[in-house]
Amino acid sequence: MFELKKVVSALLMPLPAMLIVAFFGLMLIMFTAKRKSGCFIVLFALIGIFLIAFQPVTTRLLMPLERQYSIFLPIDKSVDYVMVLGNGHVVDDQIPPTSELTRAGLMRLSEGIRILRMYPGAKLILSGYAGGTDTSNARMMAKVALALGVSKSDIVLLETAKDTWEEAHQAAAYVGKKQLVVVTSASHMKRAMQEFDTAGLKPLPAPTNYLAHDNINQPWDKYMPKAKYLEQTERYWHETLGTYWKALRDWAGETKTMEAPIEILSETEIEN
Repeated sequence: MFELKKVVSALLMPLPAMLIVAFFGLMLIMFTAKRKSGCFIVLFALIGIFLIAFQPVTTRLLMPLERQYSIFLPIDKSVDYVMVLGNGHVVDDQIPPTSELTRAGLMRLSEGIRILRMYPGAKLILSGYAGGTDTSNARMMAKVALALGVSKSDIVLLETAKDTWEEAHQAAAYVGKKQLVVVTSASHMKRAMQEFDTAGLKPLPAPTNYLAHDNINQPWDKYMPKAKYLEQTERYWHETLGTYWKALRDWAGETKTMEAPIEILSETEIEN
């Protein structure tokens, strides 16, 4: 089910969907008599690709989602755990560990470390499965965290969680009633908080990796379609699909007991 969800969601992303529409239009032009209809379909796809990479459109879509939670500021009460949600990585010994994480993953980790240092005694929970590699995303983040000065005894790994639902339920099994801060991308924060609430936790939100900004004044940057603006549309649509999936899953009443298979780094070795 997890793999099917990923395949379907990948095909429904804005760029692949528009390319599929464009290819369908080309097929009509090349192999049928409906050339005029095919031309309109191709034109529709080209306009769509332009709009999903156009800053005035993409920022209006993503910014309201990203700005629902403010940045994390120190609080008076204690924090027991800071949890960084996984995002993705590659395994390549020819590049530095910081480059093996995705940009979003590195930003989440750096924000988690920033918050961790506000609360001596707190533990850093890193989550994420291997994703087709030999190393879990949690372990890859731990490798970077150690290089950035985090003590090995302060790191806890949750290495089997494949999505936010599993991350939330594994965290609930491990954290219990203790105070937790959840670090994830700003666009993902709303859905993450819903999943943790469903799991019975009331964590403090710590959004990071903001992509949408209004203060872009240069016309050549604001009005020229760019890949970075396409990413904003993809993030918005990814979260929209995730919300629909959550609603469908809740309607179907999917429930299962999740344990927290943890690894404490004081008892394991990670190469720096």
